[in-house]
Amino acid sequence: MWKRLLAEFFKGQPAQQKVAQTMLSYGLRVKDGKILCGKIEISLSKMARAIGVDRRAVMMAIATIESKEELRKIFSLLQPTCSFKELAPEMEWGVVEIIPSDASMPGILADVATILAKEGISIRQANVDDYVIAEEPRLFIVTEKSLPTGIIKKLQKAKGVKGVTVY
Repeated sequence: MWKRLLAEFFKGQPAQQKVAQTMLSYGLRVKDGKILCGKIEISLSKMARAIGVDRRAVMMAIATIESKEELRKIFSLLQPTCSFKELAPEMEWGVVEIIPSDASMPGILADVATILAKEGISIRQANVDDYVIAEEPRLFIVTEKSLPTGIIKKLQKAKGVKGVTVY
């Protein structure tokens, strides 16, 4: 659906499409001609520089989003999500990265979570990349404690898992 929406509404406008894709990836929403991260307004110039487009492309993407009911509904409801992945080592938590064989396959997260639960390991957070937006989607799980090395083999046998990295 994402790719269809982006291709349909931003056809022939690769810079605007890049803006919209970035907004989806980070959970940035559009309201009253502004880009917001939660309640914080994002500078259009700084966003443009960060993603390598002209400020006008950001302004035009906002205008396109606000002019199309289907886009306005979606982009007005996005919310950012906090990730503990980088923080985990500082807190002595564990992180496991799961590379799926087919990210659209149902049950990958459930199978991995079951394995962790059977090992008595609590999950603090699970973040899954949207397999339509991300080129190489991943599942990142932050655990209450560091993971034992022996768990990697068990996780590699989980449904739909192609690779496992423990941090």
